[in-house]
Amino acid sequence: MLSSCTWKVAEVVSCCRFLNRSFGYQVIMFRCAFLILFLALGYELHLSHGTEVSVNNTDNKLCLYANLMVNFSVAYEVGVNKSETVILVLPENVTTEGSACDNTTSTLKLSFGDGHSWTVDFTKKNKTYQVDTIVFSYNLNDSSVFPNSTSKETKSVTVKSIITNVSVDTYYSCKSADVRTVESVIQTLYDVALQAFVINGSKSDTDTICSADMTSTTVAPTTTVSTTAAPTSTPTLPTPTTGKYSIATDVNSTACLMATFGLQIGYKHGDKEETINLVPNMTEVGGACRANSSDLMLTSDTITIMFTFSNDGKKFQLHALNVTVIPATGAPVVAVNTNMSIWAAAVGSSYMCNKEQTLNVTDTLTLYTFELRVQPFEVNKGEFATAHECSLDDTSILIPIIVGAALAGLILIVVIAYVIGRRKTYVGYQTL
Repeated sequence: MLSSCTWKVAEVVSCCRFLNRSFGYQVIMFRCAFLILFLALGYELHLSHGTEVSVNNTDNKLCLYANLMVNFSVAYEVGVNKSETVILVLPENVTTEGSACDNTTSTLKLSFGDGHSWTVDFTKKNKTYQVDTIVFSYNLNDSSVFPNSTSKETKSVTVKSIITNVSVDTYYSCKSADVRTVESVIQTLYDVALQAFVINGSKSDTDTICSADMTSTTVAPTTTVSTTAAPTSTPTLPTPTTGKYSIATDVNSTACLMATFGLQIGYKHGDKEETINLVPNMTEVGGACRANSSDLMLTSDTITIMFTFSNDGKKFQLHALNVTVIPATGAPVVAVNTNMSIWAAAVGSSYMCNKEQTLNVTDTLTLYTFELRVQPFEVNKGEFATAHECSLDDTSILIPIIVGAALAGLILIVVIAYVIGRRKTYVGYQTL
């Protein structure tokens, strides 16, 4: 069923809703969340910098060039009727052994990790070339990627590509995400610059642009997120319920990321201003913990949101936000901000803000948080560490303000009294 879907944002939404009704919330919604995020945002889940490779022919001249990004969502079995989903990112460092160039056929094979590979087959006809197939092979015996997998075999899936009619002596360019699903694998290919059958050993400066880039809309520009007290007039919905969320590396581990908060989203939908609450008991939790970055993904029928935290070894902060809201009618509302530096605290501590906060993600979408506490790194024994309080909560800053105001008032009184005294003395010595 999944493999029959052709993915664009609106189609993903309707397909996810259908699959949710047909196969159940637990199985479908988390993977659909990744589809919507990758499609709508072109977002780099692991903040990768792309994979750039060059392949030379037997004359040691460039014959094949690629600079692209690929993410894979892979579901695999960990027990009877139990499965896990992992996200793989094609790394910067790959090998090209097995790649080959010919006059009418070429193969790009990128190997990485412990027995994983991504292979692209090209053919040329007359003045154009195309990608015939893409094969992704993954080794389930690699426990660092597929922990607790019941299978130890290497599996392969073949994807029919949409890269066609590329003019010879041009490179294929596509910033938009192309999402393909085959069996238990979701492949997301984006930010692509790809050229086969290179002429005279030099990459072309002319591109053949994919149709998606010609018609796609621009994602809202990244802006600095402000954290301020929310105006009393908005939002209009009741205060959202506070949810408790946590991520663990596996079922036998304690939490590596913890968060509690109530969340409300305000967004523009056409000419209307809408608000929606995230309901904790109807929300699936996903994500990942890494040394220098962590993700928390929350998914409901109508909201998908990913928080990405980063740390520099001393302090952590909320680095990026991806939000997708699915209204009852119309297209999904998407907001992206990858240039954030809020909710900052020392690594090993937590960040807390009980007061209501307003986070202006973009011009079209705003988050309201309530009773927030988050610790994305170095969680011990499943408990929050000492909290760094936000300025809205920290009442200690009121003391110097009050003292300063009192001193300013006292000085003002003294000055006024001095002026009045001078005027009275001056009047007393006037000549009659």
